[in-house]
Amino acid sequence: MTHRARGADRISSYGDFIALSDTVDVSTAKLISKEVSDGVIAPDYSDEALEILKKKKKGNYNIIQIDPNYEPLDVERRSVYGITFEQKRNDVLPSYTMLENIVTNNKEIPSYAKIDLILSMVTLKYTQSNSVCLTYNGQVIGCGAGQQSRIHCTRLAANKAKNWYLRQHPAVIGLVFKKGISRTTRDNAIDQYLMDDVSPKEMNDLKNIFEQIPQKLTVDEKRQWMTGLTNVSLGSDGFFPFSDNIDRAAQIGVKYIIQPGNSKRDDVVIKACNEYGIVMAFSNIRLFHH
Repeated sequence: MTHRARGADRISSYGDFIALSDTVDVSTAKLISKEVSDGVIAPDYSDEALEILKKKKKGNYNIIQIDPNYEPLDVERRSVYGITFEQKRNDVLPSYTMLENIVTNNKEIPSYAKIDLILSMVTLKYTQSNSVCLTYNGQVIGCGAGQQSRIHCTRLAANKAKNWYLRQHPAVIGLVFKKGISRTTRDNAIDQYLMDDVSPKEMNDLKNIFEQIPQKLTVDEKRQWMTGLTNVSLGSDGFFPFSDNIDRAAQIGVKYIIQPGNSKRDDVVIKACNEYGIVMAFSNIRLFHH
């Protein structure tokens, strides 16, 4: 699961912590030892796993043991320029009851999609609003967080999901790197290889990473490959004010949506979902938190 979580975003790993809800064993510790990360938080560690992690970053890796029974205060307080803001702690527990209010003509949500939808809600609970999360086969594949408008969240999440799926294209799997190239450098190079607006200089720089500069995938090749991504689930921490979010979601293969609802334009958004055959449930819960 740690590996799949990291797969949601191969690039943004500097300054991050890996949070786990179970004891870290040897196999997990070995995986973490190879990943770019600044720390790990877990309820416990096996003796062997702890010894492996102690060697990471020349002994400077942050290893934190948490108390699983700790309960934070019900009210959070933050001081900004001498002003104290208070808010109730976000103690919402995403559950299948959030999927009961299905508002579209299509009301069939298979079990795998229910898991993906709840996973999206769990992820959104811990992201900066506004946020939209795309999940697929038990994994986050794109998250657009902290944007100023809902459509920007959806576009960002969709673009990340597109990158995630394109990374599995045979042309990407077959890329030949020079010996000694680090995993981080490889990840960045793959991103550059897949970008549509990469500069000639950036492409030329790739000659120091690949055995030979690969032929880029064409727009048509990318489009054809993306048709294989279907049955994606989407969660939103706030309601959709316009149907453009549904249009963009449909382009990335979204078939299941959960969002709070209660927008003045719910009817327009529901109509768009019906046109695409998308199932949408209203959770009636906004996960906005600051």
